[in-house]
Amino acid sequence: MRQYRLLDLFCGAGGATKGYQQVGFYVVGVDIKPQPHYCGDEFYQADALTFPLEGYDAYHASPPCQAYTRLTPPEYRQNHPDLIESVQLALRATGRPYVIENVPDALSLLENPLLLCGTMFGLRTHRHRLFEIRPAYYPLLPKCARIRKPIVVSGTTRRKSGRLEYPVSAARVAMGISWMTRNELDDAIPPAYTEYIGKYLMQALKVDIEESKHSN
Repeated sequence: MRQYRLLDLFCGAGGATKGYQQVGFYVVGVDIKPQPHYCGDEFYQADALTFPLEGYDAYHASPPCQAYTRLTPPEYRQNHPDLIESVQLALRATGRPYVIENVPDALSLLENPLLLCGTMFGLRTHRHRLFEIRPAYYPLLPKCARIRKPIVVSGTTRRKSGRLEYPVSAARVAMGISWMTRNELDDAIPPAYTEYIGKYLMQALKVDIEESKHSN
């Protein structure tokens, strides 16, 4: 049986990658920084905006969020790249299924995105993230459970003393990620998100192949 190939742009240490792997994708990661703990099948240190897109069945991209999140002071946002539109244009041009992930503050830049929360998957973190998905996918999801003491996995949880609000072991459990450092966890998303989306992408690809067979 053919294994579908997915390209994960801005992959970091592979939070999104792991979820896609768990549903059967062969995942190739691309990041401009070295990623010694990347968990995917292949890794290329390269600029995600210029990396060749040919030869893949589906795509995932997580452009840097600092230009959009309210956690970045307004006076510093201009120091961070605004890449969502460029990524959208590139992935739409492939004509293949794709996912673009970012923070809730990027809502106006994403087309009809799906909101996912860790509590939807039994995780002890909210970690709200938006996903623009093509072909479009709007499932009925459980509501976010506003748990009283979530594990907030972010560099913003550092106290003025320099200590972390939660130990890295607790953050790993909350995210469903066992292999990342604290800094890598800060930028990651739980694999449960992309495992859920990946099942849909896999089905969409299979339907596309069947339709191609019948049209020939």
